[in-house]
Amino acid sequence: MAADAEGGGASTSASAATAAFRTFRTLVESADRKFARVRDLPPYGHGPHLLHYYRKVFRAYTRLWRFQQERRRELVSAGLRRWEIGEIASRIGQLYYTQYLRTSEVRYLLEAYVFYEAILNRGYFEAGKGSLVSSSSSARTDLGLRYKELRFHARFLIVAMLLNRTDAVKHLAERFRALLEESKAAHPETNFKEWKLVLQEILRFLKANTAFTNTRPLRYSILFDSHPLSIPYIARFHANRVLRLQDALLTSYHHNEVKFTELTLDTFRMLQCLEWEPSGSYYQTPAKEPTDNGAFSDLSGASGLIDINLSADMTDPSLPPNPRKAIIYHPSVSHLIAVIATICEELHSDNILLIYVSASGRTHHNTVLQRGISGSFLNFSRPNHVSQTSHKQDSSLPDPSVGNKADSNSCFGSYLCLGPRGSGGLNNLYPEDLLPFTRRPLFLIIDSDNSHAFKAEELGMAIMLHHHNISPTAQAGEAMHGAERGEAAALLLSPERPSSVFATDLTPNGSQFTYFLTAPLQAFCQLVGLSSDVEADVYSNAEGILSSALAEWEKHYIKLIWSYSAVSVQLCGRNITRLFIFCWTVLHLFRPIEKSSQHLPDCLPSLPESVSPSSAKTQVHILQLAENFGVVDHFHFSNSIRD
Repeated sequence: MAADAEGGGASTSASAATAAFRTFRTLVESADRKFARVRDLPPYGHGPHLLHYYRKVFRAYTRLWRFQQERRRELVSAGLRRWEIGEIASRIGQLYYTQYLRTSEVRYLLEAYVFYEAILNRGYFEAGKGSLVSSSSSARTDLGLRYKELRFHARFLIVAMLLNRTDAVKHLAERFRALLEESKAAHPETNFKEWKLVLQEILRFLKANTAFTNTRPLRYSILFDSHPLSIPYIARFHANRVLRLQDALLTSYHHNEVKFTELTLDTFRMLQCLEWEPSGSYYQTPAKEPTDNGAFSDLSGASGLIDINLSADMTDPSLPPNPRKAIIYHPSVSHLIAVIATICEELHSDNILLIYVSASGRTHHNTVLQRGISGSFLNFSRPNHVSQTSHKQDSSLPDPSVGNKADSNSCFGSYLCLGPRGSGGLNNLYPEDLLPFTRRPLFLIIDSDNSHAFKAEELGMAIMLHHHNISPTAQAGEAMHGAERGEAAALLLSPERPSSVFATDLTPNGSQFTYFLTAPLQAFCQLVGLSSDVEADVYSNAEGILSSALAEWEKHYIKLIWSYSAVSVQLCGRNITRLFIFCWTVLHLFRPIEKSSQHLPDCLPSLPESVSPSSAKTQVHILQLAENFGVVDHFHFSNSIRD
C-alpha cells in the first residue's frame, strides 16, 4: 500500500511537471511571436500602435519570467535547461535595449545591462556546452549554444559601451575572443568567418574609441554643461516661442568606416551627445549580483534589480526628456527621405527635428590624395568644385564647375553619396531633397568632405531662411515675395578636410568634426598630437577651462546663440551650438592651416562677430587651453591676447 502510494505520488508529481513544462512551452511560443513582431518594427515612428505592441510583448515576457521562477523545480525535473532560462533573460535584455533606442531613456539601458550581467555571472549558456558533443545531434546543440553565447556577448558589449563601463567592455571583448577560439577548436569543421569579422569590428572599434579612457562620458551633465549664472538670462526667453528638440535622425555612409554591427563610431558618439547624464552624476550599478528571485517589471518602472536610490536618480524630474532618436545604417536616399517624412508627420509645431548625416561627397573614393590632412608637412590643392562663398574668399582658386550636379565622373557634386562606389545619381542626396521638410523646424548637421554643397548655388538661402521668402526654384539670392513657406533651418557644416599637426590619416578615429561636437577636449588633444598619457591634473585643468568657456558663451551670448540654434535652452541642441563655436575657433586659430575655408566649419545662418574666432573674448579661452597643454606654438593668436 505504501509503495502504491509512493508510486502514485511520483506519478502525480511527474504529471504536474509535465503540465507545467507544457504551459511553459506555450508561454515561450507566445512571447517569441510577440517578440518577432516588435523586432521587425521600424526604428522610427511613435504612434499608439507601437506602444500597444510593446506593452503586449513586455506583459508576455513578464508572465513567462514569473512562471519559470515560481515553477522552476518542476520545470527542471521535466527537462528545462539553464541555457533556456538564459535565452529568456537575453530576450528581455534585448527588449529593454530596443526600448532605449526608441525612447532614449537611459533607465532602459540600465535594465538591459542588469539582465545581461546576471546571465554572464550565472553562466547560463556555459552549463550546456562541452558535455553535449558525444553525438551528432548533441554536437549541433552545442554549436547552437555557442552561437547564442556569441550573440549574447555582442549585445552585452554594445550596452556596456553605451554605458561607458570601460572595465566591463574590456572583459567582454576578451571573453568574446576566447569564446570564438574555443568554439573553433570544438568545431573545426565549422566556418566561423562571420564571427571573426565581428571580432575584428569589435577590436577596431575599441581601438578607435579608447584613446582617452579616463575622461568624462559623452552625455551632457548638469554639473559640467549648465552654468547657474546663465539661468536668469535663459529664463527671459521662455515668454517667447520655445522649440523643443523632440526627435533626431542619425545616419552615416562611408566606405570602410569604423563600426560595430550597425552602429558606426560617429553615430555612437552623436547618440550619447544628445542625452543627459542622469542627475549630472556618473551612475554605477550596484556591485552586488542580482538574486535569482529578482522581479521583472512591465514597461512602467524599474525592474527591482537596481538599487532604489539609483532608480530615483534615473527619473530626476529636473532633467528634460532626451530626444527620441532614429539610427539608420547605410540607408538608400529614398529610405532616408521616407524616414524623415514619417518623423516630420508626427512632429509637433513647437518641436524641432535634428538631422545628422555623415557621408562622403565623392563618387571616386580611390582619390586618396584629395583626402589630405592639413598640417605643417602637407600642402594639397583644392578640388575643382567649391562653393560660391569659398571662391570669393580665395580668388586664386579655379572657377567652380558648372552643371556637374549629376556627373558621376567628377570628384565632387552638390550632393552626398549614400551608396557604394560607382552607384550613380540614384544614391546621391541633394540639398534640395531636404527642402520639403523645412516646413518644420530643422537643425541639420552635415559631416562630409563635401558639406559645403549645402550652401551651393542650387540651394541658395532657401533651406536656411524661409522667413525671407526665398523660393527653392529661384536663382541664388533672388528674393520672392509671398506667403511664408515654412520654418527657418539651422545648419552646421563640417570642414571639407580634417586638420592635424601630423601627416597622418585621421579616418580610423572617426570624423574630426563629430569628435569636436561630442568630445571636444579629446578632439583638441588629437588635433595637436597629444596622446592619452596626458597627466591627470593637466587634463582636469583643461576640463575646467573648457567648462568655463562654454559657460561664458552661454551667459554673455545666450540671446545670439538662442536665435541661431532655435532649440529649447533645456536641451542638448544649445550645447552643440556652443561646442561648434569651440571647434570653429580652434580650427581657425590652428597655425598649420593655410587660409582656406576647406579646413574650417561653417554655419548657416552665420553667427555674429561677437562669437567669431577673431573675437578676443573667444580667443582667450583657447589661449588658456593651449598654455595648459603647452601647445601655444600650434596656434596664432591676436597680439592683444598674448600681451
